[in-house]
Amino acid sequence: MTAVVNDATEKMDLRAELIVRIGGYMTAHSIGVAAELGIADLIKDGVRGSDELAAESGTHEPSLRRLLRTLTAVGLTTEPEPGRFALTDVGAQLRSDSPDSLRAFSRMFCHPILLRAWQGLGHSVTTGERAFDHVYGTDFYSYVAEQGDANRLFNEAMSEESRIAAGQLAAGHDFSEAKKVIDLGGGDGTLLAAILSGRPQLRGVVFDSASGVAEAPATLEKAGVADRCEVRAGDFFQDIPMDGDLYIIKSVFQDWNDEDSLALLRSCRSQMPDSATLLIVGSVLPETASTDQPIMFFTDLNMLVNTGGRERTEAEFRAMLEETGFTVRSVRLGAAGPLSIIEAAPAAAGR
Repeated sequence: MTAVVNDATEKMDLRAELIVRIGGYMTAHSIGVAAELGIADLIKDGVRGSDELAAESGTHEPSLRRLLRTLTAVGLTTEPEPGRFALTDVGAQLRSDSPDSLRAFSRMFCHPILLRAWQGLGHSVTTGERAFDHVYGTDFYSYVAEQGDANRLFNEAMSEESRIAAGQLAAGHDFSEAKKVIDLGGGDGTLLAAILSGRPQLRGVVFDSASGVAEAPATLEKAGVADRCEVRAGDFFQDIPMDGDLYIIKSVFQDWNDEDSLALLRSCRSQMPDSATLLIVGSVLPETASTDQPIMFFTDLNMLVNTGGRERTEAEFRAMLEETGFTVRSVRLGAAGPLSIIEAAPAAAGR
């Protein structure tokens, strides 16, 4: 009898695990709505009643309470007494005033634009094509660039995502031999601002598309490095700044398929000085999947759906770099927060 009960309990636990995973989209919607409403900003460091939060957010109190209880169930809030809620350390990242804020990131990745594209995952898996193009009739970056509010939100989300890795890279890499750093695909300049801060000998260039660098001047000005950093708009598949001695490409290759990634590396190899160094900062997949680091596998699938890109293993990065005329000097896994750093050089200089 005990064996039967234990077997039934195990089956129920396994069933519950699967159902929780099936309900992942419900978690995402719950977080997205909470982020959009600014609930974490209203709770802040205290314990607030759902009636107070509803009045301040302009929401229906019984329904907001149900949302907050669900957020408690997934670990973003606690309910120390009935109807009163506080933030957990995880939930506190939804505060817009937190230095570790992921509020914009949460809003962007729970945005209807991305959620609708993800409904086309089956199309991507079946055909290998980008679901985003299938759903919207154009590519992700062209579409978002034309959506004013969404484009600003996307840039802010990427800035938030970069913050931890930027700090880790700025603190953990030796920049003593560099004079001019070129950040290819540098977006709003968060990474380069972190690198230049406290290093008065360094100069830099943030290079990205016109929409990508739109917020960069403000970021650099706020960091106090605008006088040492240029902002240039362009297409890194065609022309890149040729006057750097250290080139950084962070979280870019994941956006592109192998053909485009090779084209980008060839563009770099043909235009960067032979004496320069290339740093690739991004996720490096293990050779076999496990439950240890699910985020990079989510990212890999997100690239399949939205951009047609992919995450890669160390062996795949090494093969691409060798094919395009680079020599890998080192691979430091997890050296930039959750991201890794691959250091390479033009082959002649890497010998």
